[in-house]
Amino acid sequence: MAETECNKMNNFWDERFANNKSVYGEEPNQFFKEQLSKLESGAILLPAEGEGRNAIYAAKSGWDVSAFDTSKVGRENALKRAKQENVVIDYKLQDVMDFKYPENEFNAIGLIYSHFPSNIRTTFHQKLVSSLKIGGYIILEGFSKNHLQFSEKNPSAGGPRNIDMLFDAKSILADFKGLETVIIEEKVVHLAEGEFHQGESYVVRYVGKRV
Repeated sequence: MAETECNKMNNFWDERFANNKSVYGEEPNQFFKEQLSKLESGAILLPAEGEGRNAIYAAKSGWDVSAFDTSKVGRENALKRAKQENVVIDYKLQDVMDFKYPENEFNAIGLIYSHFPSNIRTTFHQKLVSSLKIGGYIILEGFSKNHLQFSEKNPSAGGPRNIDMLFDAKSILADFKGLETVIIEEKVVHLAEGEFHQGESYVVRYVGKRV
C-alpha cells in the first residue's frame, strides 16, 4: 500500500474512532469470545485491534495481551478503557507491513475483521504463523466476498467495499496452509457490534492450530 494510501486509511480510522461513541461496541466479538474460552490463557496477539474490545476481554480473562493498530485515536481509546477496567495491554502503534514480533511468541492470535489487500494479507498471515508457538491457535472472523450483497442493501452491516480485501475459505486455507484446520466456515450471521456492524452479514470463520 502506498504511503499516501496508508495516510488516508489512518486518517479515516482516527476520524471514525474520534467521532463515534460506539464504533464496534465494547463487547468482544462473539466468535472470538467462544473460541478463546476453549483455550488455556497465555500470550495473545491482536493485530488491527482498534479500540481494544477484544484485547480488553482477553486481558480480563487472564491473557497476556499484545496488540497493535495504525490508528493513534483507536490506541488512545483502548488504553483509556483498559485503565478503567484495571487491565494492562501492550498496545503498539504500527502498520502490518512493519510486523516484527519474535517467532514462537504467542499461544493465540486473534484476527477479528482485520482486512487488507490480498498482496499484503498473504505475507502478513504467513508472518503470523511464524510468531505462533507450537500448539498455538489463530482465531479469525472477517467478512466474506459474499458479504458485498449484504453491505449494499444495508450499509450499517459494514465491511470493505473492495472485494480484494474480503475473504473466502479457499484463500484463508491457503494463507494458513501450515496450520491444522480446526474450523473453517462461511455463513450468514446477525451482527450487533456497535454502530458499524449491524445486521445480516456473510462472514468467514476460521480456527487453525500450529502442530
